[in-house]
Amino acid sequence: MSNKQAKANLNNIKMQAANEVGVQLNNGYNGDLTARQAGSIGGMMVKKMIESYEQNSAQ
Repeated sequence: MSNKQAKANLNNIKMQAANEVGVQLNNGYNGDLTARQAGSIGGMMVKKMIESYEQNSAQ
């Protein structure tokens, strides 16, 4: 996987996670997020990455 693909995949995971926790993200700068909002997005991203890894390793 190339670096561009990896960044695109992480960005997709971030956007999905933000939608699930109800945080509106903009393309580009998102410095106006609270620490709680950023943390909830990060936590959901980790949860999704772990689920993805477990699904792929089971195959």
